[in-house]
Amino acid sequence: MNSKKIALVLSFLLPMVAMASGTEHHEVSMSNSDFYYRILNFAIFAGLIYYLVPNPIKEFFKGRSADIQNQINEIKSKLEESKNEAKLAEENLAYSEEKAKEIVSDANLEAKILADNIANKNAETIVSLEKHLEEKMEVEKKKMVKATINELLENGIENSDIDVNNSKVVSLVSKKVA
Repeated sequence: MNSKKIALVLSFLLPMVAMASGTEHHEVSMSNSDFYYRILNFAIFAGLIYYLVPNPIKEFFKGRSADIQNQINEIKSKLEESKNEAKLAEENLAYSEEKAKEIVSDANLEAKILADNIANKNAETIVSLEKHLEEKMEVEKKKMVKATINELLENGIENSDIDVNNSKVVSLVSKKVA
């Protein structure tokens, strides 16, 4: 550290000593100009920069390289996470498609079963209704027969018909019924 301080002090003193000259006026030529002093001053400045600054510059670039490497590693990890998420999403999509096909298949099967059940119930209902209709028709037929017999008995038989034998009554009744 002391050598750095000495070099710094020399970098300020040498140019001042080299530039200190009289106030007389000289003709400017290469031998009596301050060109060599300026070159010496630049060389001292460049040497000091090379001697004093390389460590901070090296540290800066090392830190910057480390930051860049960290960013690259972070981007790689995010890329890997994205790839894993994409793979997981594809697996979920495949599973969802299979599940959707299964649901559609189950729904079709259930619809077929429900349609068959409804058709069976309708067939049973139709059979029941036909049976009920036949029973009702039988009851109505019996009512009509009774009504016809009652009408025949009330209006159809007169005093002159009382002498008639049983076969004649049966034939009269069957004519009215038919």
